[in-house]
Amino acid sequence: MKQYLLSVIQPAGEPPAPDVLAEIGRDLDAFHDELKAAGAWVFAGGLHSPSTATVVQVKGGDVLMTDGPYTESKEYLGGLCIVRAPDLDAALEWGAKATRATTLPIEVRPFFGEADS
Repeated sequence: MKQYLLSVIQPAGEPPAPDVLAEIGRDLDAFHDELKAAGAWVFAGGLHSPSTATVVQVKGGDVLMTDGPYTESKEYLGGLCIVRAPDLDAALEWGAKATRATTLPIEVRPFFGEADS
């Protein structure tokens, strides 16, 4: 089985109201439970906003650390889920379920090579 990354594309700006977030949270819990029951679960997690980021990079042989996001964008990675799926079509089905749960766009990408079963 291959592993696929389901990236949650979060728009910049204010988060939804607390009651809306609570419903999304319940839907995500149900989605994660379904992944686990199907044996497709690897890992999932949400991320804080890009303003909490520290960028680590090499310049001129020195390692530099800079506060804040590397790029400015109208959208950012809001969370991720790694799933096991036999093929892209199955991974896209999980992506469809993820977009319903989060109400946000989901990018589905395979990892290089074959994953360990």
